[in-house]
Amino acid sequence: MTRHHSVRLMAVGAATLLLAATGSVTASAGSHVTVIASGLNSPRQLAFSPGGGLYVAEAGTAGNPADSPCQEHPEFGEVCFGFTGSVSKVDPAAGGFERVLEGLPSAGSPADAIGPGDIAFTGNHQFALTIGLGGSPEYRAGYGPDAALLGTVVTGDLRHLDGLDSLTEVFDATAYEAEANPDATDIDSNPVGLATWGNGWVVADAGANAVVSTRKGGSTVAVLDPVPTVGSFPFPGFPADAVPTDVVRGPDGAWYVSQLVGFPFEPGSSTIWRVVPGQAPTAWATGLTNVTSLAFAADGTLYAVEIASNGLFAGPFGSLVQVHPGSSTHHAVASGLFAPYGVAIRGEYAYVTTGSVAAGGGQVLRIAR
Repeated sequence: MTRHHSVRLMAVGAATLLLAATGSVTASAGSHVTVIASGLNSPRQLAFSPGGGLYVAEAGTAGNPADSPCQEHPEFGEVCFGFTGSVSKVDPAAGGFERVLEGLPSAGSPADAIGPGDIAFTGNHQFALTIGLGGSPEYRAGYGPDAALLGTVVTGDLRHLDGLDSLTEVFDATAYEAEANPDATDIDSNPVGLATWGNGWVVADAGANAVVSTRKGGSTVAVLDPVPTVGSFPFPGFPADAVPTDVVRGPDGAWYVSQLVGFPFEPGSSTIWRVVPGQAPTAWATGLTNVTSLAFAADGTLYAVEIASNGLFAGPFGSLVQVHPGSSTHHAVASGLFAPYGVAIRGEYAYVTTGSVAAGGGQVLRIAR
């Protein structure tokens, strides 16, 4: 089955042109939305450190065909590798951002880069980072040895940041996918969402359609089944890939997993799954569309980001949604956002990345919830 595992947005070119023309990523978001940082390169997930710093993973701008290793992708044409990914610190109060870690792996094209995807903290300064791939070990090898950190989880320390030299690979999600192949289809790994779990991490691998633990060399926590389409395109019951995108620990100790759902990106097909290790996933909320990120507030309310609230074929304009457990209808806190992706909650505000497929056009919004 052909995978549509990453943020391959189909209409990215047109949406990016629209962004340039309007200069706005909050077409109908309302006055309770404030832009606090602009100029990011395809920002994805974001997280607060225990000390209160807000950090964003930027997927980057991939590589330059003129001087970077490139290869032909069967679906997307020429894709190139470069060291354009980064991690930035955003000032929630004063606004603006500073890139604190640069030169990280990034592959694809400037409008469809895969690189740093999520950041999670294990202490005041220690962090882990997913670096995506969207392919097999052979696809990764096609970029050459410099691309070895694509498809992995790495760790670092905010006090000692010096590009790749400051990072340590702790888990090769792509190698695990090649060995275990949790969903028993083609070998395809794209580690995106990340959460801490004891002395290791839990990873949402969008390509593998699985949630994986990094502990003891890797193990499969859950596999998400294909999602049969309701409509007639491309045919009734077409098995769309689940595409898990984020994993967070709930107040009850269970894992909660979001899903994008692959081609044809059918509206309303995304479910938030409750996962208890050793048990089958159970549907916790339904009726969402193309979900990329989850975050629990202190009061136990769950928020989700829909990168395209009407489905990706309608264009990457999405929403921040307050999720109602056990329901298929949910409250849009802010809508009309251009390619939103990540969410973090702090006090009465949600912080959301937008322009997640825009080189230099990414933003962080502060949204009163």
